[in-house]
Amino acid sequence: MPLPRRRKLQHHRLRPLLQVVSAVSAALLILFAILSFLSPSPDESEHFNLRRHHTSVNAVVQDPVTNGGYVFSIPSDGVKLDRDIWSSRNAKFFYGCSNASAKFAKAEAVTHPTRYLAIAASGGLNQQRTGITDAVVAARILNATLVVPILDQKSFWKDASNFTDIFDIDWFISFLSKDVKIIKKLPKRGGRTWTPYTMRVPRKCSERCYVNRVLPVLLKRHNAVQLNKFDYRLANKLDTELQKLRCRVNYHALKFANPILEMGKMLVQRMRMRSKHYIALHLRFEPDMLAFSGCDYGGGEKERNELGAIQKRWKTLHKNNPDKERRQGRCPLTPEEVGLMLRALGYGSDVHIYVASGEVYGGEETLRPLKALFPNFYSKDTIATKEELGPFSSFSSRMAALDFIVCDESDVFVTNNNGNMARILAGRRKYFGHKPTIRPNAKKLYRVFLGRNNMTWEEFASRIRTLQRGFMGEPKEVRPGRGEFHENPSTCICEDSEAREREKEKVKADSKHKKHRKLDDSSRKDVMVTDDQNGYEENDVPEWPDLEDEEVDQSGPQEKLLYNATGSDYDAFSSGEPELEVMLSD
Repeated sequence: MPLPRRRKLQHHRLRPLLQVVSAVSAALLILFAILSFLSPSPDESEHFNLRRHHTSVNAVVQDPVTNGGYVFSIPSDGVKLDRDIWSSRNAKFFYGCSNASAKFAKAEAVTHPTRYLAIAASGGLNQQRTGITDAVVAARILNATLVVPILDQKSFWKDASNFTDIFDIDWFISFLSKDVKIIKKLPKRGGRTWTPYTMRVPRKCSERCYVNRVLPVLLKRHNAVQLNKFDYRLANKLDTELQKLRCRVNYHALKFANPILEMGKMLVQRMRMRSKHYIALHLRFEPDMLAFSGCDYGGGEKERNELGAIQKRWKTLHKNNPDKERRQGRCPLTPEEVGLMLRALGYGSDVHIYVASGEVYGGEETLRPLKALFPNFYSKDTIATKEELGPFSSFSSRMAALDFIVCDESDVFVTNNNGNMARILAGRRKYFGHKPTIRPNAKKLYRVFLGRNNMTWEEFASRIRTLQRGFMGEPKEVRPGRGEFHENPSTCICEDSEAREREKEKVKADSKHKKHRKLDDSSRKDVMVTDDQNGYEENDVPEWPDLEDEEVDQSGPQEKLLYNATGSDYDAFSSGEPELEVMLSD
């Protein structure tokens, strides 16, 4: 019996060794799991390597149209869709409506004769536009006479333009005469220039806020107050009549001065001479914008050094995780990605594009993939001569006004960020007929661009179109009251319900006609067909689509539209860096 005894002894000796091996194996498995969780996915790593190969702003990018370097083949023609890519569906049932009701008293009945409000606007052209609009409403709340606003001449752009250089001042005063009394400058007091008391109000100040904070000062300080740095100083949600006044100011009273208007019209006409339709693209791919975003665009050490040098201007700017910023939709799309999105949405290589942009980071090298996809590529500098642009070129606000006009008149407007120009134009285009306004759903598109080399073009394009639902400027994409009022002026947009009902009846009648015609054709063949076999039942008659019901997920893109922004909301820019706020606002 010594053999079993020996085996038992060996077993006891090996037990500690087996326990050690098991413990080490378990530790290795746990470590492997942790490393797998923390490390980026193979697709993501591959994506950034590919971005550095294809979309690096410092590398030569092969022509995407010829399928150079791409797994899928990009068609030169746009996809044929069951909708008109140059108009918004159901737009004909909605119209701008901002007239005052009979209950809204005339200015002469409510304006206090010796109460004056002056404001000093802040920022670039479009940020100042919001300030001017809100200043009129603030004057109405205070029952004060408004002094024509002072424009910002000292901030980032150093533009010396006055109100009269940008806007038609006489039209502004006369159009609003029934709503608010407006004068060009403060009257003299005792033969001397009247210097108003200066103060600031909090952001998003409500009606009550103005009555409690500003009115007492007006009454105590000799009835003249100037509100400085007046941008976003009025609440988003106001009484209906005041919201409509906002719309009358923004969409009717603020008309550009004739020199700007005429030059803008000429630029639009030159685009129309080239093509019946055109897209306007607000690219926002300037070095400052990219430096602020903290995103990685595949330029390697050179890009990090160049953008890092710009970032050092702002002491309060935090260093962001580039991958996290892109996943959260905070990075502007590259010009190439914008081009791929547009091709997937049905716009072919024959489409003409007008680009409103400052200096593009990486210059022509960055723009090459977009130009390869859309060779008919223009800007105000390419469709106008230096002599024609001469009176405007030294003034950033006047040049921005020209871009504003061409973008406003475009058949489709595409914005690559959520700054003031994008917001104001989005609201304006809704008010004047819901012209298509495309904003990339960057948070969701990120994953599609990430894996685009592992799918066919058809699959890629289908995913882009699905994710862009709710981001195309269609009626009712955003629920009333959501987001910034200047972007979603729902109070000032009315629906022609009668016309919509007539359209529904017409669709029903056409459906019944088709149904009877099919039944007659079947009878001739002596075939008995039931309603079920024919594909129609009483409750299956097609109706004009209701966009709110049409969306699969009401808490999806249309609900979160203003929170999946390419750029951060303006309030996020508020910091101890005034230059940063001003520069990024437009």
